[in-house]
Amino acid sequence: MDIEKMMKAAQEAADNIQKQMGEAQAKLDSIEVEGVSGGGLVKVRATAKGRILGVSIDESLLVPAEKQMVEDLVAAAFNDARTKADSVSNAEMSKMSAGLPLPAGFKLPF
Repeated sequence: MDIEKMMKAAQEAADNIQKQMGEAQAKLDSIEVEGVSGGGLVKVRATAKGRILGVSIDESLLVPAEKQMVEDLVAAAFNDARTKADSVSNAEMSKMSAGLPLPAGFKLPF
């Protein structure tokens, strides 16, 4: 195979990977996860890409004396949502890269 054909094949492969990455990123923004804390009293909905969609705080927590606890629970719910989003994102990206002819140990920059 001559160098010109190899370069063309490499460019086509790169274009294909870029297209698949774009599709995967769009899919991640359509998958929802829910972070929860306080036994369900605080919930954060987010996309697997990490975009926050909403926060729900049970009204029983809306007492001025519980402000610090509510803030801690909101932070915990955000962190739970982020962990779940990362997990879903990694799983989706692994599916996408599984069919690519990449060298062993090569990691795509997600």
